[in-house]
Amino acid sequence: MTPDSYIHRILNAHVYEVARETPLARAAKLSTRLGNDLLLKREDLQQVHSFKLRGAFNKMSRLPAEVASRGVITASAGNHAQGVALAAKRLGIESRIVMPVTTPAIKVEAVRVLGGEVVLHGDTYDDALELAMKMAAQESLEYVHAYDDPDVIAGQGTIGVEILRQYTDPIDAIFVPVGGGGLIAGVASYVKYLRPETAVIGVEPMDAACLYAALRDGERTILDRVGIFADGVAVRQVGEEPFRIARELVDEVIRVDTDAICAAILDIFEDTRTIAEPAGALAVAGAKKYVEENGIRGQTLVSIVSGANISFHRLRHISERAEIGERREVIFAATIPERHGAFREFCDAIGDHAVTEFNYRYAQPGEAHIFVGIHVDPGKAQGELLLAQLEARGYRCVDMSDNEMAKDHGRHLVGGRAPGLESERLLRFEFPERPGALRKFLARLRPDWNISLFHYRNHGSAMGRVLAGIQVPDTDAVEFEQFLGDLGYSYIDETQNPAYQLFLSSPE
Repeated sequence: MTPDSYIHRILNAHVYEVARETPLARAAKLSTRLGNDLLLKREDLQQVHSFKLRGAFNKMSRLPAEVASRGVITASAGNHAQGVALAAKRLGIESRIVMPVTTPAIKVEAVRVLGGEVVLHGDTYDDALELAMKMAAQESLEYVHAYDDPDVIAGQGTIGVEILRQYTDPIDAIFVPVGGGGLIAGVASYVKYLRPETAVIGVEPMDAACLYAALRDGERTILDRVGIFADGVAVRQVGEEPFRIARELVDEVIRVDTDAICAAILDIFEDTRTIAEPAGALAVAGAKKYVEENGIRGQTLVSIVSGANISFHRLRHISERAEIGERREVIFAATIPERHGAFREFCDAIGDHAVTEFNYRYAQPGEAHIFVGIHVDPGKAQGELLLAQLEARGYRCVDMSDNEMAKDHGRHLVGGRAPGLESERLLRFEFPERPGALRKFLARLRPDWNISLFHYRNHGSAMGRVLAGIQVPDTDAVEFEQFLGDLGYSYIDETQNPAYQLFLSSPE
């Protein structure tokens, strides 16, 4: 399709029967901090708290009567599902939504309330998609794709129309969250046609950057695995049509980590008193990183806050990580002498810094390892300076601020060293958040491989985070790798992680 044809599709899109024109509001506090005007496009204020209803309704409103009469089907774990269900209800079309069994109950219920028939199947989106496509073929149902469809892309492109109408002065850059690419394809098609000087910048999580990988490789790359924290954009491969558009019109793709996303959720809350979902805060995290890396000042930037469908139980995890993401907290391990007065001397060395966390337990004679969190001023590199000062006073320190295992599990297990553990392997898993996931793990584990450590944390998402220590003799290494492959759960080997070596491994 040509740029002209997309402009025609976008300007003639049917969205306002269900969507509202959301405000473009200045984030006053964050703008002051960044030294730039940051405007938030508030798609979290749609009636399903996400932009997804735009594309779904535009697609479904254009279906021929004969096709619509048979009904529609889609696969989704969240926002697209609600968009399709709402559009179907408004248009009088029957809808079926295939969702993974791991989908949080709040999202399943939201689809049912809107009148959608919910089918729960599989642990992942890919499992749900496979069944949905099979049902579509068998029952002649119209499949409504979440992002790889011109009418869906055009519906999302109406956000670009609103931004340029709401802010008529020059805009230096628009930051867009990217999952499958439908939103950025639609926005870029319109914005670049009217204002080619405005940069359109995609933002993806570090562990789910499918558009970044595709642009780097020059083709649609399938990621081996994707992180599930920002579940709204957890897509392994960018859509075919969005990629075609993005490689022509998107200026750059920025990747941000979990801590930066959590910090952006906090930033949005402080300016708006609303809580974005992780995918919804991606564009703000990207704008902050862009400002920091490029040292820009006095520019006008727009970030699309794409959604606010978040489980309440995820807030605990987000709160823990936001301070690190803002660089207001540094967490580290320090080695101190195991003698009377050493603990007080270390506290004296820290000085007046506010301590956010302090974990210590006696382990062995000679020296002790402590896990410390310190509140710092992000603008003055206090974290780096403090660690350098402690090193100068003879303390060995290891910065854990970017150590995922330490932040998710290690800080809760300090003091758990056990003597006499041989051949222990430490694995960090993502278990499907569903009944039977642990039983499957235990049933396949060979009885003589002893579980020496197990720590589980529920983050209110589709996957539970598990840290497991398993004693596996070296002679069983090949069979153990086969077990991990057959299990099918995503995992990372953390046996050499310094947090494990300092706080959890068996003392020599």
